Amino acid sequence: MVIVFVFFAFFVLFLFNSLTLKLCIQTEMSKERQPNVFRTINILVTILLISSYVEVLYT
Repeated sequence: MVIVFVFFAFFVLFLFNSLTLKLCIQTEMSKERQPNVFRTINILVTILLISSYVEVLYT
């Protein structure tokens, strides 16, 4: 169960990072602001994945 969820988490993070890159390119975001956007989205997605894992683990 844990291994499957880890692979799922990496896939989700990869998918969100690629979508974030497309967003940054499409909106012509400055290079100084891009790391902050990536960091914020990665932190929020990681929190979401951890909370969903805890929910699945204890139900």
